[in-house]
Amino acid sequence: MEPLEKLKKTRAEKLDRIKKLGLNPFPAKSDKKSTVSEALKSQGKKVKTAGRIMGIRGHGGSSFMDLKDESGIIQLFFSKSQLSDVSGQLLELLDIGDFIQVIGKVDKTQAGQLTIFVEDFEILTKSLRPLPSTWHGLKDIEERNRRRYLDLLINEGVKDVFEKRSKIVYFIRKFLIEVKGYFEVEEPVLQSLYGGTRARPFKTHHNTLDTDLYLRISNELYLKRLIVGGFEKVFEMGHTFRNEGMDRNHNPEFTMLETMEAYADYFDNMDLIEEMFEYVAKNVFKTTKLKYQDQEIDYKRPWKRITLAELFRKNTGVDIEKVNTLEKATTLAKKLGVQIKDYMTDGEILLEIFEKKCTTELIQPTFVYDYPADFYPLAKGKAENPKLVESFDIYVAGMEMGTNYSEQNDPQELLKAWEKEKEKEKAGNPEAQVIDTDFLEALEYGMPPTSGIGPGIDRWVMVMTDSPSISDVILFPTLRPKK
Repeated sequence: MEPLEKLKKTRAEKLDRIKKLGLNPFPAKSDKKSTVSEALKSQGKKVKTAGRIMGIRGHGGSSFMDLKDESGIIQLFFSKSQLSDVSGQLLELLDIGDFIQVIGKVDKTQAGQLTIFVEDFEILTKSLRPLPSTWHGLKDIEERNRRRYLDLLINEGVKDVFEKRSKIVYFIRKFLIEVKGYFEVEEPVLQSLYGGTRARPFKTHHNTLDTDLYLRISNELYLKRLIVGGFEKVFEMGHTFRNEGMDRNHNPEFTMLETMEAYADYFDNMDLIEEMFEYVAKNVFKTTKLKYQDQEIDYKRPWKRITLAELFRKNTGVDIEKVNTLEKATTLAKKLGVQIKDYMTDGEILLEIFEKKCTTELIQPTFVYDYPADFYPLAKGKAENPKLVESFDIYVAGMEMGTNYSEQNDPQELLKAWEKEKEKEKAGNPEAQVIDTDFLEALEYGMPPTSGIGPGIDRWVMVMTDSPSISDVILFPTLRPKK
């Protein structure tokens, strides 16, 4: 018999013996009065607490155990002579991983360790599998992600990351609502037409309506509809889905914050971004200086701002505005060793060169702004240079952290941009944007000057918690199903 199966069999036998004692090994409720952390502050007092057994050490007629709940861990001391006959028998049937409730006085042992001297106890849950630390450990990254419940339980620091994530999300909301006066909304995840960015969608089918629907790839276009409808500051933070590959920076299901603010432009939103994340850093971490992969990153305002053209010239020695044909862009990509796809336009090739050759040095929070118009069809063109749009990307630790721009509110210009996207689709680009006639109709009623931001929350949590991979900050990342 395999070691695991043998251990499971032993525990199943113990479960049967507990039942034969007339005890319920899975009661519906506990009478827990104190957390473990409260018990640790209650020396000289009697407490009633509950948690999971994380260690067992026997010494003749007595036993020591470690009891853990969400708040902390405390030592228990059991003396068989002080327990009833049934409790004494139950004590022998306990394993690491079981949940119990205990009552007793908190005091120090001769070694000076705060301990609950147990007067009585009861079982709350019998664990039928051994925890990994008592079996073979839980070190494999995929297994940690697949069985996050064990990862949280066994590996130090994992739970802290997700507690920090919760606080980051909380203070983003607090900043937008209480400091900046934004209104939080909820938009459809299932959409009849996907849009708002370039990405491949997940497709599903609604049986009753007999129609195909898509999981949203962006929140953007519905937020703009709300601006048309009279809202002036709105945001949503929720799950977004893109049918793309997975790596340390990408997961098909991720959390995105998107805002829209009327009467604002992209420079206003640069101010909003840096103010928001400085606020988050101060409130969650009590400092603006945080470590990421052995580098100190300072979120204190003001952040560096640089045009894409300037950064492109600095890293490639080339004036991006002079690379104005597909042939020139293709030649430059080959010269720099950047792989491109056959369907790419000159603008898309330049973006690929930029991302591969110009961003790794952007360690401190940096705004890269004024992108070529071909990059972002939903962005507003610059009045003084129609070849550029009022857009910026945020970079931290060499990673792109979110795309943001002044929104195109001229329905005729947007239709022209989308028609160019249609040509890209015909050329084979699977991520080309689609024409949304309903949204164009909304714009025809009039949308004021508007700007929005779109930071990816998972990446921000990565860099602020010093987590090397996006899967480290998503509780249940997408994984290939086990066969």
